[in-house]
Amino acid sequence: MRLKWMVMLVAVAADASLVAAQSARQKQPADVAKGKTVFAQCSACHDVASTVKKVGPGFKGLFKRAKMANGKPMSEANVRATIDSGGNGMPVYRQALTAADKDALIAYLKTL
Repeated sequence: MRLKWMVMLVAVAADASLVAAQSARQKQPADVAKGKTVFAQCSACHDVASTVKKVGPGFKGLFKRAKMANGKPMSEANVRATIDSGGNGMPVYRQALTAADKDALIAYLKTL
């Protein structure tokens, strides 16, 4: 009897994980599209098609790099901190972008 309950709990947990994963996959394309729109204001200084520096660094393959241009390890948290705090000529976007805008922007940058 106890084994039966354990099997049922595992099955329910697996179903819940599958639903959550499917939901995340369905949401991603919309986030990426929104992120591309948000990126339009960044495109004056950053190029997505190359690694060549415009005013700021090019973003092609950004999340595949070991380090960011500022020398910090490449991570979502460090990219978000740079967006929030700016630096080295980049303006501060902490108040200019919503949390959802930043999430979408990072989702887009991960596709480059």
